[in-house]
Amino acid sequence: MVNVSRRTVLTSALAAGAGAVLAPHVASAAPAAAATALTLTGHDPVDLRWLEGGTPGALAAGATWGVPWARGALAPDQSFALTTASGEPAPVQSWPTGWWPDGSVKWTAHAVSEAAPRAETYRLAPGRPASPATAVTVRERGNQVVVDTGAIQVTFARNGKKIVKSIRRGDDVVAAAGRLVVSRQDKADTDDPQNLRYESFDGTVEDVTVEQSGPVRAVIKVEGKHAKGAREWLPFVLRFSLYAGSDGVRLVHTFMFDGDEDKDFIRAIGVKFSVPMRGELYDRHVRLAGADGGVLAEAVKGITGLRRDPGQAVRTAQVEGRALPDPATWDTRVTDRLHWIPDWGDYSLSQLTAHGFEIRKRTGTGHSWIRVDAGERAAGLAYVGTPSGGLAFGMRNFWQLHPTELEISGAAGDEAEATVWMWSPRAEAMDVRFYHDGMGQDTYAEQLDALEVTYEDYEPGFGTPYGVARTTELMFWALDATPTAQRFAELAEANSAPPLLMSGPEHMSSAGVFGSWSPVDRSTPAKAQLEDRLDAIHGYHVAQQEQRSWYGFWDYGDVMHSYDGDRHQWRYDVGGYAWDNSELSTDMWLWYHFLRTGDATAFRFAEAMTRHTGEVDVYHLGRWKGLGTRHNVLHWGDSAKQVRISNANYRRFYYFLTADERVGDLLHELVDSDRTYLVLNATRKIDGSTGEYDPDPSALPFGKTTDWGAVAGAWLTEWERGGDPKARERLLASARSIAALPNGWAQGETTYDLETAEFSSGAEPSVSVGSLGGVFGLIEVMTELLDLVEEPEVEARWVEFCRLYNATRDEQAEVTGEHWGNLNLRQSYSRATAYAAVRLEDHALAARAWQELRTGHAGYPDDHDWGTRRIEPPAVLRPVDEASFSTNASAMYGLATIQCLALVGDRL
Repeated sequence: MVNVSRRTVLTSALAAGAGAVLAPHVASAAPAAAATALTLTGHDPVDLRWLEGGTPGALAAGATWGVPWARGALAPDQSFALTTASGEPAPVQSWPTGWWPDGSVKWTAHAVSEAAPRAETYRLAPGRPASPATAVTVRERGNQVVVDTGAIQVTFARNGKKIVKSIRRGDDVVAAAGRLVVSRQDKADTDDPQNLRYESFDGTVEDVTVEQSGPVRAVIKVEGKHAKGAREWLPFVLRFSLYAGSDGVRLVHTFMFDGDEDKDFIRAIGVKFSVPMRGELYDRHVRLAGADGGVLAEAVKGITGLRRDPGQAVRTAQVEGRALPDPATWDTRVTDRLHWIPDWGDYSLSQLTAHGFEIRKRTGTGHSWIRVDAGERAAGLAYVGTPSGGLAFGMRNFWQLHPTELEISGAAGDEAEATVWMWSPRAEAMDVRFYHDGMGQDTYAEQLDALEVTYEDYEPGFGTPYGVARTTELMFWALDATPTAQRFAELAEANSAPPLLMSGPEHMSSAGVFGSWSPVDRSTPAKAQLEDRLDAIHGYHVAQQEQRSWYGFWDYGDVMHSYDGDRHQWRYDVGGYAWDNSELSTDMWLWYHFLRTGDATAFRFAEAMTRHTGEVDVYHLGRWKGLGTRHNVLHWGDSAKQVRISNANYRRFYYFLTADERVGDLLHELVDSDRTYLVLNATRKIDGSTGEYDPDPSALPFGKTTDWGAVAGAWLTEWERGGDPKARERLLASARSIAALPNGWAQGETTYDLETAEFSSGAEPSVSVGSLGGVFGLIEVMTELLDLVEEPEVEARWVEFCRLYNATRDEQAEVTGEHWGNLNLRQSYSRATAYAAVRLEDHALAARAWQELRTGHAGYPDDHDWGTRRIEPPAVLRPVDEASFSTNASAMYGLATIQCLALVGDRL
């Protein structure tokens, strides 16, 4: 078969685009009707490599990834075969996650198990998949669901507090009573409280869904709430992934905060398993992963380092985690006195900051903890068990998401408890209260005046965390023996950075996904200069995360907004200049950088941002469900709640590249986010509305650029994924209605009809254009939409908007009746000019786009200082690098340069 690429950049799509028509809604099962009309071109094999390169020593139970395909290449029911580079078959499970409008498959997801042949590279091709030696199976019976991978059997309960009833290897229970635990207190530790009241809650199952059932991968979704007595709170969503032949279980854990921030201070939140302990105390082992592959190996009853030597063979066996020789072979001076050796049944590895962990142990409750060792950053994996097996348990991003802890208790008894604390009980209780008292900002006038100095849009009652969420990834391995130090280090590495297969930038670009971008190109000095600059701004922000310690449970993944050169510090404490919260499409810039480079560091950086911004910066419950929060000192602190932050355009990259079901949930949540404008007047401070908000659903104040671009991304993604056909209908109806306005996207005084998803205005042309309108995903979503559909009127009006934004006032007035005012962010809109140049085949516009980029209005001009300066103590707390970069300008420059290179790179 021939690899027919529809396009590498949008330029070559112009001729083909005229023939693209919308197909009827494609159901997620298999759009057979659409597929039968296709003339499929087929596709050559696609080369895959591990994201970090090389061959990983272990997988996180398995690996799941996404691959794009050119339009018209493959049918949606196409099967796939995976082989190593040497041709050895690797069992793979495949399913479609996205479709082109003609019904051909656009994105597929694939899963391989830990048991699959391991190699540095693989080839994925249309064909018949190899079957695993033992397929994973799912049985639903009564009040439980049983998943059998061939290596382990995991039983999930459909109700109650024991979410995982047991994990077995054959007849042996390795772990049981898997449950969620939360505790709270009613006052903050930092307030020096008296008479604290504590409560503990258990996760209670409300619903269990089998989302996949093999043959390579099974996924079990569990939903519920934490409960004690009559109170139920902190809703959770759990997804357990299990793979054929693997003894690992991956858990994606999400909880939503729905407490009272003034009374509900979470002391600890974790996942706990009971681990049966068999055999002698000297054959019970503990393993804890430190930093850089380090492993602490100990036993509950240690027989090394004693005054009397039991024998080298005995000592070596215990250190290596093997069963000790018959005690009859030991020195009797030890065996006769075993009862005098303490039994260390409790261990704790706590990571309370990003810069230090501590390991402690004790003989049991009621006795002091003894310090074992310490380090900087632990890998986040522990093990408790015996030579005949035990449980390895851990948390990804362990030190980045501090304060965390791994705890083993009761290992000297019949049953140990293994707990992953996502918020350690040894830390101060979680405090999510707003950071100031309002400072007298009781009226809109006062709030707007304060905005002028701190850039913070404050309003009483709006800085609430009610409805925000956090997702954490955990791993559990039910091992058949105490792992060697090398094997445990491999598992710890897989836990920290789960190996992921990925196709390269050239393939993804040739498939024509995600709009206007192209792989890195240094073929000319001018292009090489731009590539160097893109690397410089990206590398600077990656380095700043470490230098400024942008870590912590609620913070990890985000970056800061603006810099304070006087203090040599990001403005972490200045209102709206602190956390970025996706302002001006930072997420999108980072994902395009990865797509172009294929760089692992770029992927992990963007991945962490997606995990953060999609959960913490967005409301998932309550009256503002579906809205995100503008940049602030606290991620939920600003009163501007907007769809431009919850923006599906920022999350869809990660979903299609990894098939992550949790991010899929987030995308689906946003399909109806336009309905939030029934409960919140986003323009209340502009129009001075202080009374009861009673909007007309047929005439909502819903913006046709910033707002619509975000919701259009949700509709586009839902349509691509084969969801509700209404998403496609609303997407097209709204786009057509904007194009029908007298001045299209530039028209002023428009309203939105929630039922029809159509915009309207007066019959007379007017102009209202804001600089932020196109920079929250609107340009990118329109690029993708117009490549999917044949809508000449929509295209003409959009191209007109793109051409005129940076045009002269006379050119604007000639078309729309008046000029567009003093517009900002002109460098950012150079990519709009480039888009118009391609659509209009206008070389002068292409040259204008490059001139706009190089001039650098509200960004980085050609003569900008692209270097960094080292600032040393005592001017700063510790040595840091400083540069003339801001996150907004970097995101805008990055997106503009990437798209200009893809669209009009030949005119550079």
